[in-house]
Amino acid sequence: MAFSVSIELGYEFSVKAPFKDVFAVLSDVPKSVSHFPKVDKLVDEGGGVYRWEMKKVGVASIQLQTIYASKYVSDAKKGKVTWKPVPGVGNAQVGGSWKISDAKTQTDVVLKIEGVVDVPLPGLMKGVASPLVKAEFEGLVDKYVDNLIKTFGGEA
Repeated sequence: MAFSVSIELGYEFSVKAPFKDVFAVLSDVPKSVSHFPKVDKLVDEGGGVYRWEMKKVGVASIQLQTIYASKYVSDAKKGKVTWKPVPGVGNAQVGGSWKISDAKTQTDVVLKIEGVVDVPLPGLMKGVASPLVKAEFEGLVDKYVDNLIKTFGGEA
């Protein structure tokens, strides 16, 4: 018996680095993912598809490892990087986008993520586990954004 946890996150920030440098990192999936905490393995499946395998989290008796694949598409002219979930891979479906804008003295960045994680626990535990899964995911993305901001020379 399992239950699903929906996650929706949005971030907006500005960095000192020029547009071309920011886009170069965010459109290069392995380079971008290298800033994301607790990634056990990123597997290039070809054709812009990457499979994420996260490190296991939880306590001794209850461990959760999130695995999913997304197809990435970059468009430098529009300043966009988007990813869509690949059905049937792992226990999560994750999609989202980066919108990168050149604001002359800074680069503005907007991140949107939507996902659903299937948690292999009895439905009875949903009330306790669901907020923990959301908090863990949000904490990882917070750290990811912080790591990227440092790479881009800090916030503008």
